[in-house]
Amino acid sequence: MKTIKIRNVELGAGVPKTIVPIVAKTKADILAKAEEITKLPADLVEWRADFYEDLFNTPKLLETLKALRGVLKETPILFTIRTKPEGGEVSPSFEDYSAANLAVAKSGDADLADVEMFWGNTDWNAKASDVSVKLVDEIHKAGCLVVGSRHNFSATPSASEIVTTLKNQKAAGADMPKAAVMPKSKGDVLAVISASVEFGKDSDRPYLTISMGPLGMMSRVACELSGSCMTFGAAGQVSAPGQIQVGELKDMLTRIHNAQAGA
Repeated sequence: MKTIKIRNVELGAGVPKTIVPIVAKTKADILAKAEEITKLPADLVEWRADFYEDLFNTPKLLETLKALRGVLKETPILFTIRTKPEGGEVSPSFEDYSAANLAVAKSGDADLADVEMFWGNTDWNAKASDVSVKLVDEIHKAGCLVVGSRHNFSATPSASEIVTTLKNQKAAGADMPKAAVMPKSKGDVLAVISASVEFGKDSDRPYLTISMGPLGMMSRVACELSGSCMTFGAAGQVSAPGQIQVGELKDMLTRIHNAQAGA
């Protein structure tokens, strides 16, 4: 599998990486949280811009992003607009969603953009939406990488469906496919890990799988087993159920990696 090098972080190699979300509403609070994160062992930062009060005011969006880059320096930034159908805070038109993502990609201040790959389609066996494929291509042309994404906050699809949705994201050009689902049983958690292992057998790129909630917490530290290249930790406030504080998470990931390596 080819790894992805973003600034000083190599995804798909070594200890699975930690990524911490910022979910603040105002520019001041976003930058304050970023300052806090610089003191923590986070490898990447996700800006959950769907929480931001000026998300669709492009000049203010880019101004805040530039300030965020200034605080985080060489820490990679994943820019994310999570829509309500996939567990987020906003319900934009695709035109507004696309425009914001492209403006950010062209700015050069974000390293990765999250793209919801199945816009308007809830079928986990479906191919990526045409509009999402086009957006991925445009973001790539702007020089930014893409985390493809698909979420289900109410249930866990079958392992075969999870594998299919990851493969379809890969086929649509996502640099890092992602699937996050909600378990209702221990079997659901195992289905996610099984699907992740199965996809990883033929994957030529890093990928990310998550079983959410307290029941799925085990998946967040099972990256060495599942093949997931990184996992989300928290710095205080969480952006999804089941997240572990990043310091504790980093320690667990390192211990597991060293044990697997025979250290």
